[in-house]
Amino acid sequence: MTSKPDADARLLDAHDLALQALREITPAATVGPAAGYLQEDDGSVSLRFENRLPGYPGWYWTVTVARVEDEDPTVLEVELLPGDGALLAPEWVPWVERLAEYRSHQAELAEQAAAAAGAEGASDDIDADSELDEDDLDEDDELDEDDDHEADILHAGDLDGVDIDELDEATDDEVSDEEEEDDVDADEDVDADEVDEEE
Repeated sequence: MTSKPDADARLLDAHDLALQALREITPAATVGPAAGYLQEDDGSVSLRFENRLPGYPGWYWTVTVARVEDEDPTVLEVELLPGDGALLAPEWVPWVERLAEYRSHQAELAEQAAAAAGAEGASDDIDADSELDEDDLDEDDELDEDDDHEADILHAGDLDGVDIDELDEATDDEVSDEEEEDDVDADEDVDADEVDEEE
């Protein structure tokens, strides 16, 4: 197993070159002080600088520098990379898996809705039975009240609260009284005639 070679001191000191490269892609105000380095497997070095961009906590500006033989260091790559504990987007999930999860969730919601509808239907049946019982009691009470107040009902021909039926009954009684009086008078006349004949 081979170990990484020691970092090239000239690459570690290439901060000015790295900052110059960063200023080409981002304002100087977004770049903080140096924050260490990472030695890559190919011998290049990634110099890190603190990031001051809002919304990217824990991220670092990273400039990878390298050099060939006795040449001066050169910039290979400039990028913004997350550090340990940086805020990251969730891992990418293939569409097929997301679709399957979505369909499964929709099926669960449908089952819950059906169960809730069944429970609500049973509750409605109980409520309906209770309402029917109450309606029956109310109808019985109304019938009793109708019987009690039947005499107070007025008809279409009634005027000013006067019950015509009562007047009819009173008239019938008066006619009956008059007929009885006529019968009595007739009997008295017959008796008087009989007395005259005997004399």
